[in-house]
Amino acid sequence: MIRKWKAIAPLLLAATALALVSPAMAQTPPNILVVGQIAEPASLDPHVSTAANDFRIAVNIYDGLVRNKPGTLEIEPALATDWTISENGLEYTFNLREGVTFHDGTPFNAEAVKFNFDRMLDENHPFAATGPFPLAFFFSAVEGVEVVDDLTVKFTLNEPFAPFMSNLASPTGLIVSPAAVEASGADYGRNPVGTGAFRFEEWQSNTSVVASRNEDYWDGAPALEAVIFRPITDANTRVAEMLSGGIDVLLETPPDNVAQFRDDASYSVVEAIGPHVWYVMLNAKEGPFADVRVRQAVNYAVNKESLVDDVLQGTAEVSAGPIPPAFNWAYNDEVTPYPYDPEKARALLAEAGAEGATVTFLVTEGGSGMLDPVPMGTAIQADLAAVGLNVEIQTYEWNTFLSEVNPGLEGKADMAEMAWMTSDPDTLPFLTLRTAAFPAEGGFNSSYYSNPEVDALLDQARVSTNPEERGDLYRQVQAITHDDAPWLFVANWKQNAVVTSAVGDFELQPDFGLVLRGVTKQ
Repeated sequence: MIRKWKAIAPLLLAATALALVSPAMAQTPPNILVVGQIAEPASLDPHVSTAANDFRIAVNIYDGLVRNKPGTLEIEPALATDWTISENGLEYTFNLREGVTFHDGTPFNAEAVKFNFDRMLDENHPFAATGPFPLAFFFSAVEGVEVVDDLTVKFTLNEPFAPFMSNLASPTGLIVSPAAVEASGADYGRNPVGTGAFRFEEWQSNTSVVASRNEDYWDGAPALEAVIFRPITDANTRVAEMLSGGIDVLLETPPDNVAQFRDDASYSVVEAIGPHVWYVMLNAKEGPFADVRVRQAVNYAVNKESLVDDVLQGTAEVSAGPIPPAFNWAYNDEVTPYPYDPEKARALLAEAGAEGATVTFLVTEGGSGMLDPVPMGTAIQADLAAVGLNVEIQTYEWNTFLSEVNPGLEGKADMAEMAWMTSDPDTLPFLTLRTAAFPAEGGFNSSYYSNPEVDALLDQARVSTNPEERGDLYRQVQAITHDDAPWLFVANWKQNAVVTSAVGDFELQPDFGLVLRGVTKQ
């Protein structure tokens, strides 16, 4: 490991310096993939992170017990070779892969699995303070984790929990090294250790995260010698770096540039459909949007077709609610998007006495799944001005934006952009639309939407093991929330990336993970 790192360090040092030179001077090293990320990661502890930007790095450093089969949302073995589920749906027993070690040389075993989930779920765990763990609710049904033997671990649930396996396959289910957590404590997120295809090497703030090939990877060593993740927050700068040779992979290509790269033989545009929702949360607790009529008015006032066709250049479809159509078994196709109807919007505003109201709108410069947030925000502002709402925009860098929005909009704003990419229809509504998910309760319902009927449907859907019943419950949720309009429903994105002709076997995943273990570079 040390000899290998010393051998490739000069190449990585040269590559990490790319951000400090002009694009015309940039050139990526051979067999080292340079990825243009949309932002600086907040943490590389997968249990602490909530952003896809961070998870794109994490899925290459870590493994979970299970993972999604490439190109699908189907579950396949990873660190667990197989598993059994009790007839009552309360016990999941996993047989673990033999001979796997963490990058720090410590063994992966059942004790390591127990440590990971106890750290997230037990507030008295010795390393619970290395959190917070905002997505630990994915595993809130876990009553206990038992070490049966060195390579067997059993989860006992307090009730049947339909999303359990898909949540295990999510980044929050990735397994970290207990020894590394013990060694780094609160700084573990800057010093990640997993079992994945790539080993973490270094993180230079606002410059790069570097990971090298894991020669001993249980699923076969990757072809790439190393991967460098460069945070390039400005979309136009990412495009310029791609055109000049400074990066090999351009993530979340600005819609205006997709056609440019598609028409150039030096590049390939890679696309994939996945569960994504782009919306604007509306503060239902205070201010004009506490009135459902004003929330509905906003949905009528904004020309979503124009946003999708003109701003996003056809890279998305108009959204009809919180359940993305990629979950076709749970999607309610009888619920149609709000039509563009400014006259209806004006009438609703007049009826609610909200004509001429001033509202504060939080907009981000860019971020995970945020598409083209500044032009989208200004277009929304213009449409709302046309029906008599005075919208004042406040713009933030992505991580600063999250620090403003996630604690809730109360006392600071009326509207805020947001996007979610999920692997189960439970995730987004459970995190953002339940009364019990208000920020003070540890959730992400920053708009304070509350409907007891929706709460009951979501609780029921989580414990149903019948897919048809679950699908029907989510379809009901979509119909109710469409009418309640806690959000301005805008778009479902078709994710994209651009790679140079030197990059091979690159594909985007429906779960929005950036899996690089099979990627090559000539």
